[in-house]
Amino acid sequence: MKKTLITTALLALLGGGAPLAFAQADHDAHHGGASAPSEADAKLSEGTVKKIDKSAGKLTIAHGPLESLGMPAMTMAFRAAEPGMLDQVKAGDKIRFAVERVGGALTVTALEAAQ
Repeated sequence: MKKTLITTALLALLGGGAPLAFAQADHDAHHGGASAPSEADAKLSEGTVKKIDKSAGKLTIAHGPLESLGMPAMTMAFRAAEPGMLDQVKAGDKIRFAVERVGGALTVTALEAAQ
């Protein structure tokens, strides 16, 4: 009996992700697969750089709602994931960016010029 419970638990742990993978593949196929926007593009928000503080490693961005974080539109400072990001932009630039919580701090993890 004990051996059966352990085997069942191991199978559940090892095989638990397979149904999710199949469901995601089915979902992607239903919604156009490769022609749909990439997940990375979907996470990018639009904003305008207001200030760059290289010594603090931060940039201030006026942005629309950040739906992935449940935040309304506002202007706020974010930590840059990499110092080189601060050299890619200047105050007044329109950008597309991604923000994630890294070590408890809101951090810009992707940055590109807006089209």
